[in-house]
Amino acid sequence: MEKMLDQLVERLRNAHGERLISIVLYGSGAVGDHHAKYSDLNVLCVLSVITPRELRASEEIFRWWREQGSPSPLLLTEQEVANSTDCFAIEFLDIQHQHRLLFGKDVVSGLAIDRSFYRAQVEHDLRAKLLRLRQKASGMLSDADLLRRLLVDSISTFSVLFRHALALHGIEVAARKRDVIERAREQFGIDPLPFEKLLAIREENLKPREVEPVALLTSYLESIGKVIDAVDRLEK
Repeated sequence: MEKMLDQLVERLRNAHGERLISIVLYGSGAVGDHHAKYSDLNVLCVLSVITPRELRASEEIFRWWREQGSPSPLLLTEQEVANSTDCFAIEFLDIQHQHRLLFGKDVVSGLAIDRSFYRAQVEHDLRAKLLRLRQKASGMLSDADLLRRLLVDSISTFSVLFRHALALHGIEVAARKRDVIERAREQFGIDPLPFEKLLAIREENLKPREVEPVALLTSYLESIGKVIDAVDRLEK
C-alpha cells in the first residue's frame, strides 16, 4: 500500500507541479482499517485550478490508479473544498476525522463543517442505501453466493452511516467497524450478529459458505431500519 501511495504522489507532483496544493489519503486506509480485498484507497487531490489541462494531465495517472483497484482520486480546487462542506457534510466530516496528509498543505483539519443539513443527509443516505440494497437483493435471493457478496460489500457503507447516526445522538466512536456496530447495538438496539458475521467473512475469519445469507438478511434489514427510525425521530 505504501509503495503505491508513494508512486501516486510522485506521479501527481510530476503532472501538476506548482498547481498541486495537497494530496490527502482518507477513509479506512488512513486509520488502519483497510482490507485489500474489500477496501479502496481513497485520495483527495487539491489543485489551485482545474481546467481541461489538469484533467488531461491526470488521465493516465487516474487510469493507472484504477488498475490498482481503487477509484480515481477526488479532484477539487482549494476553494471548492472550503465551499462544499454544507452540501457534503458527511463526506467532509469523514475526511476530516480519517485522513493522512501525503503531500503539501493540510486543507482538511481546519475546515468548518456546516451541520445545518447534516441530519437530513444522514437520513437520506441511509434510506437510499437501504432501498438500493433491497433492490439488488430482490434479484439475488436464489443465488446465495451473490447475495452473500452483496451483504459483505455493503457493510462498510452502513458502518459509516451508523457512525454518523451515533454522532447525531452525541456519541463519538472510533472508525473501526466493530466498535461502531457495538455502539449501535447499545444506542439503537440493533442485532449485531449479522454485522459481526459479515465482518468475519470480510476479515477471512469465517468461510462465506458457513453463512446462510437469506436468514441473515432479515435481521440485517431490520437493524438498518432501527437506525433510520432513530435518526428520523431527531428534531428536524
